[in-house]
Amino acid sequence: MSRKRDTGPPSTGAGEKDVLAGFLDYLRAAVMAKAGGVPEDRARVPGVPSGTNLLGLVQHLTQVERHWLLGHRVTDWKATFHPGPDDTTASILAAYRETVAEANQAIASWDDLTAAGPRRASRRWTLTHLIEETARHAGHADILRELIDGATGR
Repeated sequence: MSRKRDTGPPSTGAGEKDVLAGFLDYLRAAVMAKAGGVPEDRARVPGVPSGTNLLGLVQHLTQVERHWLLGHRVTDWKATFHPGPDDTTASILAAYRETVAEANQAIASWDDLTAAGPRRASRRWTLTHLIEETARHAGHADILRELIDGATGR
């Protein structure tokens, strides 16, 4: 059982976009840390009656980023929470990392947060929503990881 102290808020640049992107990256890293190092069979086991599992959370967040930041269409949000039989922790984390890198390139190109993002909402709203969505699921991942092996902290 690993018990660590939580890390404090991230250091970011002074600009609004830097602050928003910095907090989003901080939360993304927390989610990846929670899913990493968990035995393969435990990472996909539902920890609660709803069926939520660590790999499903990461897979869902990958689709959330693709949808809101890269303009991909998601037709079945419920399905994004369920890894396929051939998905592995490594493949799901790799897909998330690749999506994050692509999303960060898109964010870096933004010079006006009032402009519409890929889903017509403002870029400011989009980044704020991604922070909220990722934070929510990072909390779920915290609980699931503690249920699996007692590990706590970021």
